[in-house]
Amino acid sequence: MPHHAFRAPALALAGLLLGGPVLAGPAEPLNVVNFSAAATVEVAQDLLTITLGTTREGAEPAAVQSALRQAVEAALAEARRAAQPDAMEVRTGNFSLSPRYGNQGRITGWHGSAEVVLEGRDWARITQTAGRVQTMTVSQVAQGLSREQREKHEAEAGAQAIERFRVLAAGYARQFGFSGYTLREVTVASGEAPPPMFPKMEMQARSMSMADAPVPVAAGKGLVTVTVGGSVQLTR
Repeated sequence: MPHHAFRAPALALAGLLLGGPVLAGPAEPLNVVNFSAAATVEVAQDLLTITLGTTREGAEPAAVQSALRQAVEAALAEARRAAQPDAMEVRTGNFSLSPRYGNQGRITGWHGSAEVVLEGRDWARITQTAGRVQTMTVSQVAQGLSREQREKHEAEAGAQAIERFRVLAAGYARQFGFSGYTLREVTVASGEAPPPMFPKMEMQARSMSMADAPVPVAAGKGLVTVTVGGSVQLTR
């Protein structure tokens, strides 16, 4: 019997064993452009954070820790008298205790530091409270945006970024000789520029003669940025 008489059934059987004919995947979309657009809104910063700090030195770690605890407790007692939700929140910050070593690698003493943080939207309350604390000095001042302020202006910046994205998409379509576009995918990301901080040494110098006077601060400006990125398919 000629061999070619069995070729067709053999090929059919091979097709069945392999699960049928292999189909080609979907074609890659054509005329797709990827780009992004951003918008930034300048906003008056309404959140103030003042960090109060102190250090202690001693021969024994327990004594240093006790001295720090007393300083923190006194600062908290003073600050909590003026605390108010949203206006001024009070919390403890970093607390550290570490040994000091001599030339021969032996422990010669102990150094500790502690912080209390005042944060809120009532700047006068915060600065006046910081000035009344006697057991700590101002180590850092930072400004920022409250969640309400940030969300409010993110919506404004987002609308501007979306409009710029649409204008760019229409412009790209026109420049490439197309009549329009369809949106394929899009992502929206928002962010706030880092808040300005006063140098630690500068703030300590200011606080030396502070007494009950408010800490000298002035509100600055913050930046809220929204970026819209994605791809569009150009259409005829």
